Amino acid sequence: MKIKPLGERIVVKPMKQEQKTKGGIYLPDTASKEKPQQGEVIAVGPDFKGVKVGDKVLFAKYGGTEVKMDEEEYLVLGEDDVLAVLEE
Repeated sequence: MKIKPLGERIVVKPMKQEQKTKGGIYLPDTASKEKPQQGEVIAVGPDFKGVKVGDKVLFAKYGGTEVKMDEEEYLVLGEDDVLAVLEE
């Protein structure tokens, strides 16, 4: 199933954030209650400017609407929820 956002919205797949202690131990996702704030753009609505599919973005911590499709979790974000495009 495909998802196509309308208007000024995008669909983002949140990135899992690995957490590592100072001693080098990796903590699982379940050890932290923090929501991810970075993700990859999966789809872009026709009126959304400044990002394209494949871009990595920084978004508001509690912004957007969570959607689960085909066992994957996505966020549908409005233009105000997207804070920046991340460049490498």
